[in-house]
Amino acid sequence: MNFHFEMSGAVAAVFAMAIMTVGLTTRPTPAQELPPAKDTIFARKILMGAIDMNMDEIETMLAPEGKLELGDAQEHAETISTMLMVFPHMFPPTTNQWKPGVDRDPATDTFASPEVWTNFRDFYQRATEASKVAWNASRAKQGADFRFLIKQLRDQCNSCHAINMKTD
Repeated sequence: MNFHFEMSGAVAAVFAMAIMTVGLTTRPTPAQELPPAKDTIFARKILMGAIDMNMDEIETMLAPEGKLELGDAQEHAETISTMLMVFPHMFPPTTNQWKPGVDRDPATDTFASPEVWTNFRDFYQRATEASKVAWNASRAKQGADFRFLIKQLRDQCNSCHAINMKTD
């Protein structure tokens, strides 16, 4: 949506000065003041673990021996949806640290493929689409609809992992 409005020269000057003032007082933090990349990697692993835990809860309910409590399952799906909206923001360029053939600390070293950053738009879109599927599952009225959407969500997660996660 484009907005167009006209300003007088004086108003434009005041507006420009206000924008510059905000820009100068809210400029990005210098890199040395950002959290270390390993801390961000650890934080995103915590987030991934929480997404996985919520998926496990849902998939346990959907297993043949499980009992689907639709309200509980919907809460887990809504939580997953929210987490997936945040997820791509946990991949700043400083965390692009994959190195093949080295010993990695499973907590603080990345298993994210460099393709996450070289094709970030695709990664972001995948997370957004998965978030929408999880949201739709959280609003499903019937168990069969919920099951279908969760299968879709699992397939989306697996396909993203296949492209963007190193296993070596």
